[in-house]
Amino acid sequence: MKGSIKIQSLYWGLAILVSLVLVSLLILRSDFFKVDYQVGEAKFYQRTQEGFELLPAPEGPVRGNFAMGFVADTVWVELDLSDFPQTGEASIIEVRNPAFRSVSLYKSENGEGIAQSKLLSKEHLGKSNPMTFPFPVFRAVIRPGETYYLKIFSTEPINFSVAVAPAWEFYKKYTRTILLVSMYMGIMLALFLYNLLLYFSVRDRVYLYYCLYILLISATQLSLLGYSYFYFFMENALLYEHSIVVFSSLSGIFGVLFLRNFLMTKKYVPWLNRALSLIVIVYSAGAISRILGMVPLSYSFTDIGGLLVVVLFVTTGVSIARKGYRPAFYFLAAWVFFLFGLLLFVFQNQGAIDLGSFANLPMLLGTAFEAIVLSLALADRINTLKKEKELEQTEKLKVLNENQILIREQNNMLEEKVRIRTDELEQALRSLQNTQSQLVNQEKMASLGQLTAGIAHEINNPINFVSSNITPLKRDIKDIMEVIEFYRDSGQREFTESTKKEAKQLEEDLELDYVLEEVEQLLKGMDDGAKRTVEIVKGLRIFSRVDEQDVKKVDLHDGINSTLILLNSSIPGKIRVIREFGELPMVECLAGKINQVFMNIINNAIHALADHMEEITDPKITVRTTAFADHVVVEIEDNGPGMPEQVKQRIFEPFFTTKPVGKGTGLGLSIVYSIIENHKGTLEVNTEEGQGTTFIISLPIYQNAPKYE
Repeated sequence: MKGSIKIQSLYWGLAILVSLVLVSLLILRSDFFKVDYQVGEAKFYQRTQEGFELLPAPEGPVRGNFAMGFVADTVWVELDLSDFPQTGEASIIEVRNPAFRSVSLYKSENGEGIAQSKLLSKEHLGKSNPMTFPFPVFRAVIRPGETYYLKIFSTEPINFSVAVAPAWEFYKKYTRTILLVSMYMGIMLALFLYNLLLYFSVRDRVYLYYCLYILLISATQLSLLGYSYFYFFMENALLYEHSIVVFSSLSGIFGVLFLRNFLMTKKYVPWLNRALSLIVIVYSAGAISRILGMVPLSYSFTDIGGLLVVVLFVTTGVSIARKGYRPAFYFLAAWVFFLFGLLLFVFQNQGAIDLGSFANLPMLLGTAFEAIVLSLALADRINTLKKEKELEQTEKLKVLNENQILIREQNNMLEEKVRIRTDELEQALRSLQNTQSQLVNQEKMASLGQLTAGIAHEINNPINFVSSNITPLKRDIKDIMEVIEFYRDSGQREFTESTKKEAKQLEEDLELDYVLEEVEQLLKGMDDGAKRTVEIVKGLRIFSRVDEQDVKKVDLHDGINSTLILLNSSIPGKIRVIREFGELPMVECLAGKINQVFMNIINNAIHALADHMEEITDPKITVRTTAFADHVVVEIEDNGPGMPEQVKQRIFEPFFTTKPVGKGTGLGLSIVYSIIENHKGTLEVNTEEGQGTTFIISLPIYQNAPKYE
């Protein structure tokens, strides 16, 4: 194990050494950073009502670096190109600041001044750039006697320099810049992914904080260089401007979180652990200030946070290293690289060295080597954790071996118990299935019994018509028969005038005309009763559809009407039934099943109203139908007591019922839901306690595909 750790460390050391040599060779090649000409002097103006007002020359640490700070208005810059060699070829004017909101290039000839200058080109954030080059660049052929002006507007600090180079040399430098940034991002991304995999393996938060730290520190460098504008924010100027401060603040915050967990500051230096919170507060204030639009204040907080990071991080590392904690030495070594890069960056700003367009190169190298060394430290941390886990696993293995025999015996006992319990559960399941089948059949039989009772009640009325009319019909017929008998006896004899008178008198006494009329009315009553009986039987056939087992086109209105006829006997007289029927097409369905749905839902509505008849002023049931392009909707609404939410959530569960024992099985709505689901439809319930209940049934017009006839 120790040998593998040494080999791994050797490989990492060789990789760092080779990287340093390669980067050093690149730095020693002076033409890598060469720029033919850099503007050393310039004049700055602002437009006023009287014209253009000359501003004091900005002071910068290096000649040609112009630092104006925050300027609330547009700035005009007159470029001094008198020393630029006039080649007659196209040159590239490069304004080295990626955060300017807009930059325009103007040209005047023969000393005409700013007012008479002509616009040549304009670049601004938020507009697509044909090259992913972060600095504003302008192509122009520079000739003697011409004066060039830059019109700059920025919400960020106006700190920049201007360089001029032949076009071919600029493009050469552009490709090398892309190469350098790509190498940097490749290194940082590889370290991020490697340590992210380690985090998912060991589940140690320090790896997560490290991943977020190197991701944000690299994003900060890309924002300072301007590349995040193209690759992260899709040329969104507002997001890019915010990222300069926000990324810097977030990288500082996660740097503090990484430091606390990596060096265990709470254990070794508790007072510094509390002091590190100040960095988080300052950086958070900077990010919030930038988001709220307080740009100068946000940069102030960021600068203060950077100063605190340098002081507190180094102090923390040294304090813990003095206590012999090995990760602190790795941390200090990583910060040596970072501070070395920061030192070169300061020398560049002070003019001690000149890296040209690559002024941010030291920071790139510093952050890259810092990330590499910290990865070495985290790898060493894994080795330490492995040793501790191996010792712990050895002790656990010993205990496991001692308990293995007991576990085998317990397994044998448990397997026997599981087998016995499984047999019991299978028996219980079979019993439950039988019970469920019986309950479903009982529900069907209950519906059939209700249907039979309704039919018996309805048929009883026409039978009463027939039975009550039989007695008077017999009496009238008997009277008529007496007249006929009289005429028959008289006919045997020879009729005389007196006989005719007697016959006539008998007809008048018996009111033969009225009797005949009454017989006609009685026969009409019997006929009406018979017709009503036929109508009820027809309704029964429409409702049950026992002769139809396949999907057919059905008129749903017939099914609803037949259901209401059959339930008529169970509807109290105070309940009004309102039909709001729209025009429905023929719907493909199993008519008997759908009628069973109507029967159950309407019957539930009747019970809900009947149980609260005294509380409801105008009890009513409304049946509403609507047709749409590919489906129809049937709404059955009552103004009853409604249901609370806990009841609504369970009404479709099998065996759930709110009715007393003996009045419901709890399967009615469960069967209804299953029928609608089998028809590829939906069933919804809208109800509130005290607001009534509405069942909304949606059925497709066609069960398979639309039929075109």
